[in-house]
Amino acid sequence: MNPWFNRLASISLVSLLLLCLAWELWLAPLRPGGSMLALKALPLLLPLFGILRGKRYTHQWTSMLALAYVTEGLVRASSDQGASQGLALTETVLATLLFAGCLGHARVTAPSRAVKSAD
Repeated sequence: MNPWFNRLASISLVSLLLLCLAWELWLAPLRPGGSMLALKALPLLLPLFGILRGKRYTHQWTSMLALAYVTEGLVRASSDQGASQGLALTETVLATLLFAGCLGHARVTAPSRAVKSAD
């Protein structure tokens, strides 16, 4: 099994988690001193250990979670100004990489693939 997709998902998930926290607490918060929008990072903690351990089911449902971050990044990239706009584009890229890594890992580890390789 090729661990490339799992590494992509793991790195992008951790990066997205750190970006969400840094963005809303220090880099470009809505209010000085940070905002409650930093709580958007909490859902990313749910799949963290499953992704790091390479669990197929976790990769499957995390791909759907990643789409919410892609959407938020696109909306804020088109509506925010300055540093927040750049951070939103970064969020969009990281969430897209997370989506691709999760789908790739789920596809590579599919039970039907194991049967085909045995033939």
